[in-house]
Amino acid sequence: MSQDFKDMLNTPDNSSMYDTQDIQDNKIWGALSYLGILFFLPLVVNGGSSKFGRFHANQAFILLIADLIGGVLSSLLGKIPVLGSVLSALISLLLLAYTLFGIITAGSGKAKELPFIGGLMHVFDK
Repeated sequence: MSQDFKDMLNTPDNSSMYDTQDIQDNKIWGALSYLGILFFLPLVVNGGSSKFGRFHANQAFILLIADLIGGVLSSLLGKIPVLGSVLSALISLLLLAYTLFGIITAGSGKAKELPFIGGLMHVFDK
C-alpha cells in the first residue's frame, strides 16, 4: 500500500473519548448501523444513551446520504457509454469500501471517522 493511501485511512481515532463498557456493549450495534437504513439501531438500543453508538449512528447516517448521492450520480453517469459504467462502478466500490471500513472499525471497538466524509458528522453534534 502506498503511504498516501495509508495516510488517507489514518483518520482521527476518538475511541479514548468513550467508556470501555459502552464500547463493549454497543460495538455490534455500531457495526450493524452501517448497513443502510439500519443507521438508527444504536439510537434505539439502550434508549440511545450510548455515546459510542451515537458516534457510529452519525457516521452511518452520513454514509447513507453519500450512498444516496452516489446512486444519483451513478444513474446519471450510467447514461454515458463505457466511461459512465466505469465511473459508476468506481463509485459503488468506494461506497462499499466506506461501509466495510465503518463495520470493521465499529466491530473492533474503535471510533474512527470515515475518510473524507466522517468529519461532516460534527455538523450533527451541535
